[in-house]
Amino acid sequence: MKRTLLLFVGAMALGGCDDMALQPKQKAYFPLAGPAEVPSGTAEFREMPVEVPPVTMALLERGQERFRIYCTPCHSELGDGRGMVVQRGFPPPPSYHIERLREAPVQHFYDVITNGHGIMYSYANRVQPRDRWAIAAYIRALQRSQNGKVADLTPTERGALQ
Repeated sequence: MKRTLLLFVGAMALGGCDDMALQPKQKAYFPLAGPAEVPSGTAEFREMPVEVPPVTMALLERGQERFRIYCTPCHSELGDGRGMVVQRGFPPPPSYHIERLREAPVQHFYDVITNGHGIMYSYANRVQPRDRWAIAAYIRALQRSQNGKVADLTPTERGALQ
């Protein structure tokens, strides 16, 4: 009795199966409509904007936001090359506060973000040109904030320090 019941249940279960080769399905190689449209405002790889944007507070804030997203894992919030990735054993990048990089033009930072340098790979396909300029401007502001001199301040600003 038990055996007959098991055979009956097994036959019913297998009876529900069909030949999957006969099932309707999408064709694996259907013709595409063509390449996807490129979103507006997208720059081609290695493309530079026509002109460098003026340094404004909005540009610096955007640069700080993008710097925190893309750069701090290696360069840290201070730009000293001691980011979290470096603390986990990755080779440290140079500090932005060394003389060579303080003397470098802003274009240098834009070019490094675009093309990569040393073990840093290119961010051209991740960071839009305007954002690269924003990051470069923020790096310059970061350098000045860490290497500022009291003599560079106005008398009013010096008075606020005391």
